[in-house]
Amino acid sequence: MNTFETDQAYVAHTYRRFPVEIVSGRGSLVKDAAGKEYIDMGSGIAVTSFGVADEAWIAAVEDQIHRVQHMSNLYYTEPCARLAEALCTRTGMSRVFFGNSGAEANECAIKVARKWAAETKGPDCSVIVTLENSFHGRTLTTLAATGQDHYHELFQPLTPGFAHFPAGDLDALKALCAGGKVAAVLIECIQGEGGVVPLDPAFATALEAYLREQDILLMVDEVQTGNGRTGQLYAYMNYGLHPDVVTTAKGLAGGLPLGACLLGEKVKDVFSYGDHGSTFGGNPVACAAALSVFTRLTDSFLAQVREKAALLRSLLEGAPGILSVTGCGLMLGLKTEKPAADVVKACMENGVLCLTAKDKVRLLPALNIPENLIREAAGVILSACR
Repeated sequence: MNTFETDQAYVAHTYRRFPVEIVSGRGSLVKDAAGKEYIDMGSGIAVTSFGVADEAWIAAVEDQIHRVQHMSNLYYTEPCARLAEALCTRTGMSRVFFGNSGAEANECAIKVARKWAAETKGPDCSVIVTLENSFHGRTLTTLAATGQDHYHELFQPLTPGFAHFPAGDLDALKALCAGGKVAAVLIECIQGEGGVVPLDPAFATALEAYLREQDILLMVDEVQTGNGRTGQLYAYMNYGLHPDVVTTAKGLAGGLPLGACLLGEKVKDVFSYGDHGSTFGGNPVACAAALSVFTRLTDSFLAQVREKAALLRSLLEGAPGILSVTGCGLMLGLKTEKPAADVVKACMENGVLCLTAKDKVRLLPALNIPENLIREAAGVILSACR
């Protein structure tokens, strides 16, 4: 059997895969099994921050593999400690818990919020509020946190203790908080899976002010938006927010599984020994890979991300067949006259890999994608949209 047939026979049918087998690549160019080359405008859904087979990333991973590939969290490892230090130093947060994915990072955040609220406000204060149209993961608990009903339908009963309200409607949030049972509010600054929809800055500011008045935790899900994706280190920095908890994953380790839950001063000591854990969380190889990524997300590099984002947006915004462009940095959603799936299919046929999010074409290229590839990919996208 070929790869397609073997996959169909033995892999659970949870993905509607494109009929393309990617076998190699370099930077923002990848090749399929037939030798056809593509410009990768999806970067593994915002994962390969510096593209495919990045030399600095490979060197960091190889060096650590030759030292020790895994050690349980009963012992110290340098990459884990150094990455936690780097995350805290750059964000002003106080401690980090490492897991393997965005869903695990969000599960950790939920546990932090519930323990903090139980200890400071009482055991009845346990509700986590999120936004409608949000997406926070696929475990039963993070599905419950996700504010999209169609994700809930087949998996009842979900974990209780969650409520949702429309983005921008502060009065709706106040009504949910009136009973004194809300421990935290968890938001995405840009709803990625929800259609690349940014929060209104005025609403974000008002939301934080209200939560501070009520002594309710502000938690920000940066799983897709984090690690330079929006042109700032984390998307909440575009809004001037000061979250109590930040979750991140995807682009953090540049292609290896790693999630992180960053704890601010208010909650830094909520966990004690045995309260939480992860076998693979903080794996030294994944952390070495993340250090390679994170240390290169300098202010000057992030300025280049913003310049590339401005170029990409300028090439697409207002063009024939494109109704609107949403998002921030190198995280864009295109509302097109043609169905998004048809645009993505045409792009793939002509050597550009794009994604969808709801009814939009979604673009998440590597942060270091060269300008010539931005222009070339934009040309293909524009042709597909006409």
